Amino acid sequence: MNETQDSLHLIGDVARRTGLSVSAIRYYSDEGLVMPAGETVGGHRLYDLDAIARFEFIRTLRGLDTGLEQIRRVLTGTVSLRDLLAEHLDVVESSARELQEKRAVLRALVREGSTAERANLLQRLVSMSDAERQRTVDDFLEVVSSGLPDAAIEKMRDEQPRLADDPSPQQLDAWISLSELLKDEAFREKTRVYLRETYANEVGERMSTPAVREFISAAGGDVMTKLGAARGAGLEPEDPAVVRLADEFVRQSATAADVTIDDDLRRRLADVYSRVDEITAEALQHDGYRATEGRYLELVAIINGRPDPEAELLRASTPTEKDDEPGLGRFGRWLSAAILATIG
Repeated sequence: MNETQDSLHLIGDVARRTGLSVSAIRYYSDEGLVMPAGETVGGHRLYDLDAIARFEFIRTLRGLDTGLEQIRRVLTGTVSLRDLLAEHLDVVESSARELQEKRAVLRALVREGSTAERANLLQRLVSMSDAERQRTVDDFLEVVSSGLPDAAIEKMRDEQPRLADDPSPQQLDAWISLSELLKDEAFREKTRVYLRETYANEVGERMSTPAVREFISAAGGDVMTKLGAARGAGLEPEDPAVVRLADEFVRQSATAADVTIDDDLRRRLADVYSRVDEITAEALQHDGYRATEGRYLELVAIINGRPDPEAELLRASTPTEKDDEPGLGRFGRWLSAAILATIG
């Protein structure tokens, strides 16, 4: 029999109960982790139910790759199980981050090329500290924004990458792509030229005035948010609630530009917004934008775990299947009609 009158169990029975091999049970016993409760006349080890429970506990911890010394500390009462598991969790999370970093590096190497020099570079990129990442971004923005009005670079400064403590593989991939671009002299120059050609003109300078910036960041932004919600809810431009919002938008626009509010201003604003959908869509799909500022903002959105704001803006300016269905498609034309509805 495998069971004695005192409910002691032979090693083979312990193996069947715990799922451990006989050799593993002997090893843990020899290491002093679980002591036999006795021996048979023939010298075979016997274990009680408490020992079996300890073997099962060891098997569980070993399944989590916990080291023998850590297990010994728990079994001897040197450390609590909670503290041990917390220590082990730190190790596992650190290993997971390292594996994610290696995966990101390997994917980039497979995608672009696998020289030893590039492998070393990519490994440095993924293991950068937060301060090093920030210096890399700051240096890039300083170079590309030199001589531009504040408003031209404000969006890029507002949308900066913040890599999470536990980034996803996609976020690490995006960081590698972005950091390589930030250090690429050709990308820097292309971005600098694009920003200068786009923003360093009369319109860009006007947009950077304090009054306009305050309008965009404060009340104007709030009114536009409400107008967007109204459009998304399917309200018609002539709806009284929409007309009130459009009228407030006109008033705040006039205050920011320091001009008189009259029907002529309302018609001019309506004319501008009647064309803004096509202008916005064209600008966002412009090859120069997509290769520079747009690419930067796209990667930053992935790194920060947020939707791409430019994609949302493009969606708002793109026609839906039916112009009259709810949604943000053709927002500019809808707002233009709302502004005209404020006249008379």
